[in-house]
Amino acid sequence: MTALLAIDLGTESARVAVYAADGTQLGLSRSGYPTAFPHPGRAEQDPEQWWSAVVTATRAALAEAGTPPVAGVAVATTASTVAVLDAAGRPLRPALLWMDSRASAESDRTARSGHPVLRYAGGSDAVEWLVPKAMWLARHEPGVYRAAHHITEAVDYLVWRLTGEWTGSRMNAVCKWNYDPRGGGLPDDLYAELGVPDLRDKLPGRIVPVGEAVAPVQRSARDALGLTGPAVVCAGGIDAHLSLLAVGGSRPGRVSVVSGTSTAFVTEIDEPVYPPTVWGPYPDALNAGRWLIEGGQVTSGSVLTWAGEQLLGRPRAELPALIDEAAALTPGAHGLLVLDYFMGNRTPLRDPRLRGAVLGLTLGSRPAEVYRAAVEGVAYGTRQVLESFVEGAVPVDEVFVSGGIRHNPLWLRTTADVLGRPLRLVAEDNLTLRACAVTAATGSGQAASLTEAAAGFAPTVRVVEPDPTHRDALDQGYAEYRAATEATRAIAHRLTARAGLPH
Repeated sequence: MTALLAIDLGTESARVAVYAADGTQLGLSRSGYPTAFPHPGRAEQDPEQWWSAVVTATRAALAEAGTPPVAGVAVATTASTVAVLDAAGRPLRPALLWMDSRASAESDRTARSGHPVLRYAGGSDAVEWLVPKAMWLARHEPGVYRAAHHITEAVDYLVWRLTGEWTGSRMNAVCKWNYDPRGGGLPDDLYAELGVPDLRDKLPGRIVPVGEAVAPVQRSARDALGLTGPAVVCAGGIDAHLSLLAVGGSRPGRVSVVSGTSTAFVTEIDEPVYPPTVWGPYPDALNAGRWLIEGGQVTSGSVLTWAGEQLLGRPRAELPALIDEAAALTPGAHGLLVLDYFMGNRTPLRDPRLRGAVLGLTLGSRPAEVYRAAVEGVAYGTRQVLESFVEGAVPVDEVFVSGGIRHNPLWLRTTADVLGRPLRLVAEDNLTLRACAVTAATGSGQAASLTEAAAGFAPTVRVVEPDPTHRDALDQGYAEYRAATEATRAIAHRLTARAGLPH
């Protein structure tokens, strides 16, 4: 029996799973690495530690699976985590993590460009993306920028470690580098306008569609990982974006919502639309001939962690009791409102300078009420994103939910109630790993296409229905959320500037 190896490089750890050809998970492991926060708004990691974690987790997952020969390998990572490397692939500085927002001024600069390729990105590059980060390096660390032979996404760094080949995932290139697969490819004229005319030379030269073979795992990596079998590395991409492959495949109106530390919203459409409230439409990013739409909340589960553990001081072991106490409260009756913009807003507002708030506090406010309001605030942010899809002519018919939200019953239930629509909760904990298995099955020849492989790997789901008795209170709360967002916007901008955060 040959197996499929799935590698998911997340914010805090590398997770590796081994799957049989029928989608059965045979082995699973994870290994962590630290994040440095050298300055407000900045977050960095060491790429060498990514590889060490992948080696550790892969060996453990293969051992649990019984060390089967591996037919295909695929990698997914967080998007816009950018490594800066010399000619030998050694880091010249720590990698800039996806959440690093130092390139705000550079992001604003892209919004003033008017370059036609930016219509695929809602008019500008977000602060998280590779191009603004490269612009920041060129401006603030010019020596490092000049010395860099490779400026690349984490996913492409790991593919190089596995194969020795510098290739780029077409998904990342289209979604984060302004690559146009239906036109001129990499936009040299835009890069020149933005002050990085040589950026093309630092990016991977070969762009590979999701699910296509890159190369077999090289000998040194085979030895490090303990791999046997053909072990063909197949192009992966962005963790949340690939999740569409793990919910039975993409079709119009099907939206994958991956809710963990942050929340990503991904869907595909047949014909492009260009609302400024979404990221995209990205041509051919996942499936050729289709357009991928992305939305996001920068902070979601992280807001609940902050509320429970930091603000309220509850140890993690005591959080279930706090959640139960908050769940017993009547929605909206606590008189509190939480804005979830703790690290700004991705979409639909595209404003990195917004900040979180807790409104309505009194001396009688109780911890469970504050926590309940935080859960509702995160759910209001989710509704705001999905409403922006619908208002922008992006259909939303089926909502598949996965990630950390499945471990917090109050968050899950409140999200269904705030949206007023059923949620299809995916039973499996990590859709990214399953999507990587779909990709590996396709590229290694175990399946004829991504569509065929996705159908074979469809997960078990449970439908969570909304409670109609909560609708009026939560509709009112959502209206207050939208009003409070506008009322506090200018104040949030001033506070961000006063704190010396990127703006």
